[in-house]
Amino acid sequence: MNTKVKVIKASNTGARNRNALHLDLKRVAAYCRVSTDSKDQLESYKSQVDYYTNLIKNNKNWTLAGIYADEATTGTTATKRVDFMRLISDCQNGDIDMIITKSISRFARNTLDTLKYVRLLKENNVGVVFEEENIDTLTMDGELLLTILSSVAQQEVENTSAHVKKGLKMKMEKGELIGFQGCLGYDYDPTTKSISINEEEAKIVRYIFKRYLEGNGGSVIGRELEEQGYLTPRGKTKWSDTTVLGIIKNEKYIGDILMGKTFTVDPITKRRLANFGESDKYHIENHHDPIISREDFEKAQEIRLRRAQNRNTIANKDRKREKLSRQYAFSSMLECGFCGEILSRRTWHTSSIYKKINWQCVRSTKKGKKYCPHSKGIQEAAIEKAFVESYRQLCHADSTVIDDFLKIVEEEINDNTLVKDLKKLENQLNRVIS
Repeated sequence: MNTKVKVIKASNTGARNRNALHLDLKRVAAYCRVSTDSKDQLESYKSQVDYYTNLIKNNKNWTLAGIYADEATTGTTATKRVDFMRLISDCQNGDIDMIITKSISRFARNTLDTLKYVRLLKENNVGVVFEEENIDTLTMDGELLLTILSSVAQQEVENTSAHVKKGLKMKMEKGELIGFQGCLGYDYDPTTKSISINEEEAKIVRYIFKRYLEGNGGSVIGRELEEQGYLTPRGKTKWSDTTVLGIIKNEKYIGDILMGKTFTVDPITKRRLANFGESDKYHIENHHDPIISREDFEKAQEIRLRRAQNRNTIANKDRKREKLSRQYAFSSMLECGFCGEILSRRTWHTSSIYKKINWQCVRSTKKGKKYCPHSKGIQEAAIEKAFVESYRQLCHADSTVIDDFLKIVEEEINDNTLVKDLKKLENQLNRVIS
């Protein structure tokens, strides 16, 4: 039996259009971005827009699908770029066939983001052309080159961050004021970087310390300030006890400056933590005129720490921060796609059979729905499934991930720190009983 195979040649007529319309012209969109709002950068931004508009219009095989541009926006996190996300959405809707951009660093400066969106666009048959690197992501070798070069772009971000940190550290070592934006009781001149007392606001600070030394708590003092019509450092009428205590423990009121109270974990997520010794701090004594005497300030700290000890809140600062920022698997790892705030874990219907765990935008839950109107609660089960599927795809693409994961698991299993802690607690308990 003779079997004949007839080959039906593929037609190279361009990308498939989801809306079932045959288009002879390739719909090309351009993406532009500048990372700061300086005059020179904004001029560069306008030049990019003009350049790509003319480039696309002058190509007889292309038609302009739009110019997408983000001004004064960082490239390290894609979700904070409004026009970039609109571009991705339009590509998924089948409105664009190709994206053209200046370079990988303009598209994204995070390797994972770059590969994530390039692959997403590739699934929708949308190619990205990077002019400087001469890469077309729809070609066979495009992704390999992209992986290498986007890693270089991310390394550039990390190197820049390291240089900036080093520069700031050198300035702080010389006693230069870094990162100070002013506080209640003081006026700050950013030109001369000098701090001077604001006598009207200083009265509020002196009143807070006076009442605190007389034995009143933060809540009581806050209510008194509200009754007297004083505004908070942020210009609000409502005084919380944390605002009052923040003033009580601020070393600036005795004329000192402590820099380096927080530190950035990494330049990609830009997540910051309170500095409990992980990074250097810089203390400058007698930097400016004091509002409160050192004697009264030290007395106030003794009262504050004694009250804190009674509430068992300062026994272990590291453990406290770990509890707040790493309590659950996704703590500090999820961001709201609309406003960029962290998502927090919340339990709904706690005392009923309908109990479920959701993650919600902190801005929406704390400040009100109007501050992030589009955010919705996401069930933890859905996040877990999405994470597992993402990890599965990552492992499929790179088998070394599994080896690294198994190594971490083995190290955790072999870690006997908890056993030692348990033994220590048992010994302490036996001493108390005996």
